[in-house]
Amino acid sequence: MAVLVGKKAPDFVAKAVIEEKIIDDFSLSDLQGKYVIFFFYPLDFTFVCPTELHAFQEKLEEFDKRGAQVVGCSIDSWFSHLNWLATPKSKGGIQGVKYPIVSDLTKSISRDFDVLKEDEGLAYRGLFLIDKEGVVRHQVVNDLPLGRSIDEALRMLDSLIFFEKHGEVCPANWQQGKKSMKPDQAGLVEYYN
Repeated sequence: MAVLVGKKAPDFVAKAVIEEKIIDDFSLSDLQGKYVIFFFYPLDFTFVCPTELHAFQEKLEEFDKRGAQVVGCSIDSWFSHLNWLATPKSKGGIQGVKYPIVSDLTKSISRDFDVLKEDEGLAYRGLFLIDKEGVVRHQVVNDLPLGRSIDEALRMLDSLIFFEKHGEVCPANWQQGKKSMKPDQAGLVEYYN
């Protein structure tokens, strides 16, 4: 698997769906100047996937407050996305999800982000935190049966924003309002004292 951290996120132009509207030329480069949480999920109309998409929606206001755009992506068609968005949550749908969902029908986006499970033709549960300059600052990839933590995605976004604002680094399990450290030996010693 490729490590994209520290590199420009692969750009693309693809169809996406936002609520009931099809966007013909959605691209990551259009989001430059914002933080982006770009995540892949295996397939529409499956089991773990709707729990993740709804969990992102439940925290969408928190991402918005931080100037971050959430974007989902799967190998399904935009028609499948539209249909899934029209399906009520009680029936396994994602009705009420308001962030863009990209269609990677050609699987080129999944390949470029190195999350394509070639033998099944679908994407692993990859998540990429992209900074305002379009650089990947964090990535995590889960196997198909393992749902991700949206709270951890928020924590990582908070860590990046904190570092950019204060120049201090965020130790293990750091949370907003907790102790950070200067990125040197003296800072480490001070942190533990």
